[in-house]
Amino acid sequence: MLVSRLIRTTKGCIWSILFTIFDAPDNLKNMNRIFILILIALAACSAPKSSDPEVAKWQTQAENIEIIRDDFGVPHIYGKTDADAVFGLLYAQCEDDFPRVERNFAWAIGRLAEAEGESALYSDLRARLFMTQEEAVENYESSPEWLKKLCNAWADGINYYLYTHPEVTPKVIQKFEPWMTMYFTEGSIGGDIERVSVRGIKEFYGEGGSVAYGPLKEPDFFEEPKGSNGFAISGDLTASGNAMLLINPHTSFYFRGEVHVVSEEGLNAYGAVTWGQFFVYQGFNENTGWMHTSTYTDVIDEFVEEIREVEEGEFVYKYGEEERPVESTKVFLKYKDGNVMRKMAFPIYRTHHGPVTHKIDGKWVATALMWEPVKALEQSYTRTKKKNHAEFREMMNIKTNSSNNTVFADSEGNIAYYHGNFIPKRDVQFDYTKPVDGSDPATDWQGLHSVDEAITVFNPPNGWIQNCNSTPFTSAAEYSPKKEDYPNYMSRIPENFRGVHAIDLLLKAKDLTLDGLIEMAYDPYLPAFEEVVPGLIRAYDNSSKEASMAEAIDVLRSWDMKTGKGSVGMSLAHFYGMALYQNAEIPNNLRGMDRFNYFGTGLPEADRLTTFSKAIAELEEKFGSWNTPWGDICRFQRLDGAIDLQFDDNQPSIPVGLTTGRWGALAAYGMRTSKKTNRIYGTRGNSFVAAVEFGEKLTAKTLLAGGQSNDPSSPHFYDQAQRYADANFKDVAFYRADVEKKAEETYKPGKR
Repeated sequence: MLVSRLIRTTKGCIWSILFTIFDAPDNLKNMNRIFILILIALAACSAPKSSDPEVAKWQTQAENIEIIRDDFGVPHIYGKTDADAVFGLLYAQCEDDFPRVERNFAWAIGRLAEAEGESALYSDLRARLFMTQEEAVENYESSPEWLKKLCNAWADGINYYLYTHPEVTPKVIQKFEPWMTMYFTEGSIGGDIERVSVRGIKEFYGEGGSVAYGPLKEPDFFEEPKGSNGFAISGDLTASGNAMLLINPHTSFYFRGEVHVVSEEGLNAYGAVTWGQFFVYQGFNENTGWMHTSTYTDVIDEFVEEIREVEEGEFVYKYGEEERPVESTKVFLKYKDGNVMRKMAFPIYRTHHGPVTHKIDGKWVATALMWEPVKALEQSYTRTKKKNHAEFREMMNIKTNSSNNTVFADSEGNIAYYHGNFIPKRDVQFDYTKPVDGSDPATDWQGLHSVDEAITVFNPPNGWIQNCNSTPFTSAAEYSPKKEDYPNYMSRIPENFRGVHAIDLLLKAKDLTLDGLIEMAYDPYLPAFEEVVPGLIRAYDNSSKEASMAEAIDVLRSWDMKTGKGSVGMSLAHFYGMALYQNAEIPNNLRGMDRFNYFGTGLPEADRLTTFSKAIAELEEKFGSWNTPWGDICRFQRLDGAIDLQFDDNQPSIPVGLTTGRWGALAAYGMRTSKKTNRIYGTRGNSFVAAVEFGEKLTAKTLLAGGQSNDPSSPHFYDQAQRYADANFKDVAFYRADVEKKAEETYKPGKR
């Protein structure tokens, strides 16, 4: 234990030696033991540089970096330069969750099938359709010098971790290369490219089929809602007079870690980092904070091409009065087949609209989306260093943040909202919700809208801005942007129950504190049931009043429509709502909230009662009684570090009073059950959450699902689990003096 402490401590070797000696048990305090310990420690402190030039370079850079782990295991990385900080950031990420770091990039660069087999082959092809490895290298080489340094540091930090941890065996990527960063340039789950259907790619490039219209993935009414909440509050509504920001992404659990990264070149960012990336994706520095919500602005379009084969394997496509050659190249992909690695060759076809991704009625379709990796990385990184809204607004002119809205606040008291950022200009005579005729030049994108032309809000007089993946036209009460002022493709997303919930709370906001903001973000009311539950009760009262459901109906009569661990009404409402989703028919012309409200207002009353009886039967089958509190059903469990989460009713778990965002819960808790479990377990939703107050000195509180580490043997694997269930936020140590007070371990990369 003493040797380990000496070797791993890097904050002044001699002081560490003396501290350890005088802290040692009396039975070890003899001169021989002390002499041996000093020799070991000195050897560790002055380890010789490797004869391998690359390793020696890593070792030299590591000396410029210090990592302080606080009492929750959050890494605070300090580097002399931004590149040093990036090196340390990636090293620390690998310590916490190398499997997710590797998997994210195996997926991004198109090598996932080498680990997961043939089923991932067309996901890999999708990555290469938009950028081959050669093109990624070209983008890296053409990057500005400052960005190349960061890309180099990114690769060096990961590779140094693997060098110093030979017990860690990568599944696919044995050595990380700087150009790999070009494939994963913003921190959304999957980003835009995941909306391109793998099935369509497989049928075009693999099986020669043709799909009906609809290969682009759109939000599914029946799926667990995805997205996030962002609130910006002006000082007019806070007790301190300072602006506040709620950062509340809804992601799959453990998709991001919590980090603090600092350099002597002006970097000082805290927040959530998507595993494997070198920038804080959702977070804050001392003066500005940024929260991204999924935009659903139309940023991806499909172009139906008129193709003619001129020679075997050579094609042209019609564009106006001319014929243009279809760009063609070939890629080789590997995939795991048992214990054998196989290789398959694929052609790649592209027009000026983008890569060919599928067929519709026998015609080739090219998909256009934002793909400017250098600019996108520039925007993602420089965003973290902006000092005020004016600088942040200038950064938005890069216009590559394609899949996100941005909710903003700063220390000058400004609040702002940007609905999208990359927005192609289009001729509104065409319906881009469907594939358009690629042979007509008039359908081409006509450049990008300026930031001023996009939907924005800045310092509205009502004092708050919200976005919950809902319409921007209610983002600031009566001061919201007006729909008629913008092209219809800028926002088609309707209002949702989370948005309604947020607006109701924010309209009442005054004298907010950080704790008050957190309380608002966890408000238990569920507006989705405002029509559905009364509609069920009316149906029962108008019926013959089946005795078997009388008591359950009475529970719902008195239910306050709030979720909570002890609520039986929540259990009944949830199972009834899910049974409606699974069994009830919905008119095709209904959208958004109207579809769910229909269950309480338009669904035949007999169908409501039949569906409720199914919900009661399911509760009784799984839990022995419908009279089961929600916390006995809804649980938090983390058994191991596997990426594919597994659950077990026979293993310990924690009761949770949260629920799914589909019911309008702001603190979303997306759940999953299976044939192996009766209880339902959280898998997504509130993951990293932060409440931030800007002023002369920044203050913030955060919470992370489970814990910082993916290692079940780490004390930080599960140390935030009960806090998560209780919404008991931890105080952020942002300033160096506060970080040192909470320090649990201090070291340099390679010394841990």
